Amino acid sequence: MIWVVLLLIALAVLGWWLWRKNNTRKDESVPAPGPVDPFADADTDVLRGDPRRLKAADLVELYGKTLAVRGSLRLSEGDYQWSEHFLDTGTGVKRWLSVEADPDLEVVMWEEITDSDLQPGPRELSYEGVSYRSDEKGTARYVSEATTGLAPTGSVKYHDYAGPDGQKLSFERFGEEGKWELAKGLTLDRNQITIYHQSEA
Repeated sequence: MIWVVLLLIALAVLGWWLWRKNNTRKDESVPAPGPVDPFADADTDVLRGDPRRLKAADLVELYGKTLAVRGSLRLSEGDYQWSEHFLDTGTGVKRWLSVEADPDLEVVMWEEITDSDLQPGPRELSYEGVSYRSDEKGTARYVSEATTGLAPTGSVKYHDYAGPDGQKLSFERFGEEGKWELAKGLTLDRNQITIYHQSEA
């Protein structure tokens, strides 16, 4: 009779050990969830595409027109990162879409300006009757993807100016010998843009 009791105790201990071992493995196999932005609009990203995942060949619908992303620049300055995407307008006018999260998502449509002699430096600038104040400047490293017209890697100096109602001016100079390129920008509302991702890769 004693051996039956001992056998039952042994089976109970073995069962408890197997259960604990199995649960421990499950806990170890499930990674801890990362930080989640409580204000992130995941529903909008599902319905309208996620600007942070833009890449070459994706399509961008804006103001009733659909434009293809020809290439992208991935820029970094210290720990800060952002992207600029070259859009195929079919008109010869260069347009870029910049995407930043600082921490809120900011999407800006940029159009090149070729008929101005403005130079960066002053605290205030005026263009087409709009006043802009110096916002930020620095030097970033970039990696070029697909078609951008730039070297695969390099550096860019920038000086950004902010105006009213989401209007912006930006000066960029690629490489040490390059000239300043000027663009005017407009900050977009998230609902103004729809993205069609062509691949999940």
